[in-house]
Amino acid sequence: MVSALTSEQVESYRQDGFLCPVPVFSETEIANLRAEFEAVEAAAGQKIGDMPGFVRAKTHLLYPWMDALVRHSGLLDVVEGLIGRNLLVYHLTCWVKEPGDGRFVSWHQDGTYFNLHPYEHVTAWIPLSPATVETGCMMAIPGSHTIGQRDHKTEKSAQNLLSNGQTIAAQFDEEKAVALEVPVGSISLHHTHLIHASNPNQGSDRRIGIGVSYIPTHVRFMGEGRLGASLVRGEDTFGHFEHDPAPRGDALDEAAAIHQDAVSRFFESHGSKRTDAA
Repeated sequence: MVSALTSEQVESYRQDGFLCPVPVFSETEIANLRAEFEAVEAAAGQKIGDMPGFVRAKTHLLYPWMDALVRHSGLLDVVEGLIGRNLLVYHLTCWVKEPGDGRFVSWHQDGTYFNLHPYEHVTAWIPLSPATVETGCMMAIPGSHTIGQRDHKTEKSAQNLLSNGQTIAAQFDEEKAVALEVPVGSISLHHTHLIHASNPNQGSDRRIGIGVSYIPTHVRFMGEGRLGASLVRGEDTFGHFEHDPAPRGDALDEAAAIHQDAVSRFFESHGSKRTDAA
């Protein structure tokens, strides 16, 4: 278990654009989170990966257990080591690949979609099942974040978990890619300009991951509209975002209305329909 990053880990992140794996959670914590995740599916009678994209986005605004996840002190200690103490959750997406379903993620940079400045957004990728090469873990190009934002093109596919189909337009050396395998209990962290992708799940277990987008409070959204974000540590003296309230277990209808409004504004501001995936 770790409560903060070492100087060597921070330097590795600065150089490579990612850090992986970083132990944060206990096996019991992850088992409980997966049980909560699958209980939502059981109640809905549908797997989250098959639900409309807006359900998989900003899900921490719906369920107290997921709100607790993005506020986990060990997780925030690690993120703080990279981008400082005053932290917002800008976005969250549930990434699910069932065995043999063919779902993948094309080569892209997160910054293409999020439109934030300065470029200090870091994604904490939290697996609820082992993320291995076999199950379609993230593949990344070390150091690719140092080049900055690249042009993207649209190549839509029913199996692409990026419903916008954003894909790096220019050629790059995919042979340099490394696999970011993450055992349960650990996380990976990556920079908003890191070039990354993932292949289909060829394993026997589901690949379930929660991608949490953290930003320092001084970061701005550069598009139209005023968006919400969740203050999870420190203070916000900038006020660039409305503060999304945490869900209450006894107010499900209230949480659903807040979630729908937040996701609708997010997708509208990013030029996508509400039902698109992030």
